[in-house]
Amino acid sequence: MANETLNALLKEYEQKKVKEEIAADERKEELYKKIPRLQKLEDEMHTYALSTTKAILNKQNTSLLSLSNKIDALKKEKEEILKRNNISLDYLKPQYECSLCKDTGYIQIGSYHSEMCSCLKQKLLDISFNKSNMSNLDKENFSTFNELLFSNEVNPSKYRFDISPRENIKNIKEKAYEFVQNFDNPDYKNLLFSGNTGLRKNFSF
Repeated sequence: MANETLNALLKEYEQKKVKEEIAADERKEELYKKIPRLQKLEDEMHTYALSTTKAILNKQNTSLLSLSNKIDALKKEKEEILKRNNISLDYLKPQYECSLCKDTGYIQIGSYHSEMCSCLKQKLLDISFNKSNMSNLDKENFSTFNELLFSNEVNPSKYRFDISPRENIKNIKEKAYEFVQNFDNPDYKNLLFSGNTGLRKNFSF
């Protein structure tokens, strides 16, 4: 089940990532039609980037410095054009939901290692929390517990106790509260609620 949940989330991440990258390409294409010079600058930067890679491989330090200066000049011109047109410098970039992992769910650590991003961890925790039926703690807790919902009648033949259901539930509440206060104590025993359906074991009033 855990693997299925993780795989489903990763599929959602991939869909979000692809969707935003397509949107960024569409924004770029639309802007290039309005300002053709930006397209030319982008093409020139790609060309110089390829030449830079070749220079690095051939250890041509003089050529590398020249190419780097040309790329910087092109970037500066691109930024100036965007500023003149009141366009954010990030407008042409994908607007990922998570800037850390770029909607992949994982962060690259070094060249050979990656770790789960905090955003993916949080989504997994949220799913586990919702499945635990603990999402209504603001409404269903000790302070909102209403013992008056239980009968105060003492009827051993009907309730199988020598005390009323109300008194019995008060005892159960005290034990439950004691359990919560000692939750981190390894020597404290667990609680087990059992009974037929409809007995309000989950306190869903």
